[in-house]
Amino acid sequence: MEKILEPWPWFVSGPLIALIMALLLLVGKHFGMSSNLRTLCTISGAGKFADFFRFDWKAQRWNLIVAIGAVVGGFVAVNFLTADTSVAINQDTIAALQKLGIVDGGDAYMPALLFGQEAFLNLKTLLLLLLGGFLVGFGARYAGGCTSGHAISGLSNLQLPSLIAVVGFFVGGLVMVHFIFPLIFG
Repeated sequence: MEKILEPWPWFVSGPLIALIMALLLLVGKHFGMSSNLRTLCTISGAGKFADFFRFDWKAQRWNLIVAIGAVVGGFVAVNFLTADTSVAINQDTIAALQKLGIVDGGDAYMPALLFGQEAFLNLKTLLLLLLGGFLVGFGARYAGGCTSGHAISGLSNLQLPSLIAVVGFFVGGLVMVHFIFPLIFG
């Protein structure tokens, strides 16, 4: 099977996302991926230990299908629709990443230094991944949703808390990339 060489252009994928959001609004649903973690924990019996996990998870089954679709769609895209997994980023960014020890910057979406199998053998990297995962999980819960929920669903509903959360996500990302990341890897 021949692989497609280009990703879908914005003028195809953007309106498709807008169509999905309009359909969800019409049926009274709100999109977000982080809520699936709560649903999975509830299905696994976490409600025995914390009130937060005591809710009607069956009402959220549709969102689990969205999460499964994202995983299956990602697998299909990478394995059957992508000819090249390199990332088109600025050469200055690649040089800056190489100064920090990330030698494969621009080659793939996830650098091997942080996400390769050998990263799990390095205590510093493992601790960074665990701390980062905890902070992302805590932040998503504290913000009342994840980046996709706020940026796609919340903003399409014109919710001020989502606008504040999205601005916070971007500011946090800028602080991480420009100040904290160089401290960790510099």
